[in-house]
Amino acid sequence: MKYYIIAGEASGDLHGSNLIKALKQMDSQAEITAWGGDLMEAAGAKLVKHYRDLAFMGFIEVLLNLRTILSNLSFCKKDILRYKPDVLVLIDYPGFNMRIAEFARKEGIKVAYYISPQIWAWKENRVHKLKRDVGLMLTILPFEKDFYKRYSMEVSFVGHPLLDAIQNRPTFELAQRKAEMNLAEKGKLVALLPGSRKQEIKSMLPTMIKVVEDLGLNWVLAAAPSQNVSFYEEVSGRKDLPIVGGRTYDLLEIADAALVTSGTATLETALFDVPEVVCYKGSQISYQIAKRLVKVPYISLVNLVMDKEVVKELIQGDFNTEQLSLALKNCLEGQVAEGLKAEYGLLKKKLGGAGASERAANKIYEYALS
Repeated sequence: MKYYIIAGEASGDLHGSNLIKALKQMDSQAEITAWGGDLMEAAGAKLVKHYRDLAFMGFIEVLLNLRTILSNLSFCKKDILRYKPDVLVLIDYPGFNMRIAEFARKEGIKVAYYISPQIWAWKENRVHKLKRDVGLMLTILPFEKDFYKRYSMEVSFVGHPLLDAIQNRPTFELAQRKAEMNLAEKGKLVALLPGSRKQEIKSMLPTMIKVVEDLGLNWVLAAAPSQNVSFYEEVSGRKDLPIVGGRTYDLLEIADAALVTSGTATLETALFDVPEVVCYKGSQISYQIAKRLVKVPYISLVNLVMDKEVVKELIQGDFNTEQLSLALKNCLEGQVAEGLKAEYGLLKKKLGGAGASERAANKIYEYALS
């Protein structure tokens, strides 16, 4: 079978890589072309475009890069027609992928969507386009199935692939991890996860650094694979950053707490049982637009899945040194940390257990054969 897979962000690259591995185990003749990142390429896909050239955050940023986005859309359509896949697999990234889904349907190409766009958060009316254009919808959050059912759209909940990614990671002794990353043996360690896009890193990182240093805590910055160390040095205005790249899971394994930009990383942090503060700050115009459109009560996946505030969220104006300092100190208190870890245990059960990548690959393979 010939598969054409499109992921536009770091999290999509991770899940796409595990999906590719599962597809190759299931289909020994699998040929896979993809838009994604280093992980998908390492898993065996022929990479067409890297997600670092695709990810634009916020309404204003999208407008400023509209010419590039339209050029990418045009190129993608031509490349799909050239490749003639048996099935097109879209991973999240709705602004781009939903347009490609419509194009593919009109061309008679089967469309599978793995990791549903978060239309339950905003632009709910897009469900009608998905129902029209997508032949197979695979969801990874438990409440999504009920959402689609309201629109008479059958979907398959396959579980969250992060459980697989974490379960299958290489394991080392904690002391070995600390030694390899040149971390101090004593004192509390805070992991800083300021996001993967330039705009969000610029908005979040300086405040995160100031707070942990004012509190006298050890800290390490988890660098996104799409960014160079020099960029973090430029944003922070310093050359001595404690920083690790490509080892976020190793860092979370030994962290006592974390400051995390909203997104998939909030869920990853919880799955490692690390107390966290969820942070978000965007441009004022983008924030005001989003505030009027977004319908969900929380921005973190942890709170959305649990349907209550399990982790503290500091959004826009609330993301300041005073409130961040207080929230971080709370995370480091024993009783609060233990309470969070108990909630995290319930979260893992709700996410469906291990095996999501294999279940998704099986569904996609059967759909391609049908």
